[in-house]
Amino acid sequence: MAIDWANAGSKAAQLILSLSLIVILHEFGHYLPAKIFKCRVEKFFLFFDPWFALVKKKVGETVYGIGWLPLGGYVKIAGMVDESMDKEQMKQPPQPWEFRSKPAWQRLIIMLGGVTMNVLMAFVIYAMILYTWGEKKIPMSGLTYGVSVTDSLMYDMGFRNGDKILSVNGEPITYFDDLTKKLLLGENVAIERDGQKQTIKLPVNLIGKLIEKKRTGLPFFMPRIPVIADLVPDTSNAYKAGLRRLDQITAVEGIATPFYEEYKKAVDAHKGKMVTLSIDRNGKSDSLHANVTADGTLGFYRLGDMETLDSLGLIRIERKQYGFLASFPAGVHLAGETLKSYIDQFKKVLSPETGAYKGVGGFKAIGSIFPSMWDWQSFWTITAFLSIILAFMNILPIPALDGGHVLFTLLEMITGRKPSQKVLEYAQVIGMVLLLGLMIYANGNDWFGWGRGK
Repeated sequence: MAIDWANAGSKAAQLILSLSLIVILHEFGHYLPAKIFKCRVEKFFLFFDPWFALVKKKVGETVYGIGWLPLGGYVKIAGMVDESMDKEQMKQPPQPWEFRSKPAWQRLIIMLGGVTMNVLMAFVIYAMILYTWGEKKIPMSGLTYGVSVTDSLMYDMGFRNGDKILSVNGEPITYFDDLTKKLLLGENVAIERDGQKQTIKLPVNLIGKLIEKKRTGLPFFMPRIPVIADLVPDTSNAYKAGLRRLDQITAVEGIATPFYEEYKKAVDAHKGKMVTLSIDRNGKSDSLHANVTADGTLGFYRLGDMETLDSLGLIRIERKQYGFLASFPAGVHLAGETLKSYIDQFKKVLSPETGAYKGVGGFKAIGSIFPSMWDWQSFWTITAFLSIILAFMNILPIPALDGGHVLFTLLEMITGRKPSQKVLEYAQVIGMVLLLGLMIYANGNDWFGWGRGK
């Protein structure tokens, strides 16, 4: 399969920039309180630098640089058991400027600094997104014709075109934009079909099924709308027949085609033949004669742009603008909702019966969520999301992560007993092995589908 290098390059550039910003601010979160509490910071690096660095410069007591291994970054604080495993330094008597010489509460603040900075980063980014672009959502009440099922797995579970989705797990779905993430965490869905309410039960391993299906990232559903032309290439049979942008196809050979499924069925019945299209153009009816290709197409693209659909009155978009001050509490709320949603998804990963572990991915999976074309709103939205994830993952009580250091420090504060250097060193090694193993698995799963057994 050919690789779209322009697409891959754009995604890679966005990924590198996003992670670089997140990592630098995370490490600065450790650096700043360390300096405030008069710890000596020996290194501040973006990326890791085993054997050599791409760029480095010593300013005062600190060497600043960029490593060649893009797996994160670090600050090396004197007198701290970290990924450098500098045992020789730790054999020397403690010095006043070392991390280990500081009171427990200061060490705790230093270790929490990275996570705190990532949370604050997400707050600020979300606030500025809301201030700059505002908020746009499609209310479920605005879907006059219900939803169109775009995923075959959803169809297999019982969803049908025209369904109006009311609630998931008894919680009403207010906005279409929230539907997918609610479904991924749901057990049952209340719908309305032909005026009758029904309940669809979701399988426990829904996420696992979606992963095995190797979905392309398209949504499960789209707003159901009439067949309206968007892009009509001048080489297509549709263009030659006279079809133009925003023309609505209302019938094929006299058979009404209010929605795409009826249209598709009608043209499939006339493959390789000429058909008569009934269209609506600016409120006026007309007829066109078009040749259907052997594979049952006319060569045009359907209208899917939400802003245009809103302007035509086919859906309804709710818009909300935020002032500068109002954007900050709204940003905090959005960050909190994002964190809650991610924690719920993380719980799914820890439950083997859900099959969610099959989707654990590395850099390829992270890069894939960025758009093909550079879009600043999408870039900052994804960066804020990744900052939230990094904060959550780092605070987990795993040795070698910030959360592991925090755990040992809290135990020290509670018991009044400081762990030995040997215990800290062994814990660091165990944590690093675990993290390395997880990283290998995640990236292997990306490329080879290890978790899917394929």
